[in-house]
Amino acid sequence: MTNSKAWPTEIRVSKDKRSLTIGFDNGESHELTAEFLRVLSPSAEVQGHTPSQKQTVPGKRDVGIMKVEPVGNYAVRISFDDMHNSGIYSWDYFRKLGTEHDELWAAYLAELEDKGLSREPVSRKN
Repeated sequence: MTNSKAWPTEIRVSKDKRSLTIGFDNGESHELTAEFLRVLSPSAEVQGHTPSQKQTVPGKRDVGIMKVEPVGNYAVRISFDDMHNSGIYSWDYFRKLGTEHDELWAAYLAELEDKGLSREPVSRKN
């Protein structure tokens, strides 16, 4: 179980806008891809209001981070370049994403496969 008293000491977006690193005062540090953060957004749009409403978000392999803004002193809001910006990422949620990354990513990939979806963005034809 994570220690919910850990406090972030660094939040840094990579130069290519494809990942975010968050470090905590207990020595933990997690580098999370923009795609991972986007598809596991804590927003109601992705998570739903009940477990049965949870959405599997495809096509986000190339998503980037446009902006990270503080929300009080407990979280940040991430704005992605696909215009999604309604998720509030608490410090505990970041730690969960970091410590459970492999399991969460494997579950996401399995959901995509089960639903016949892809990580690749849908190309628009004019």
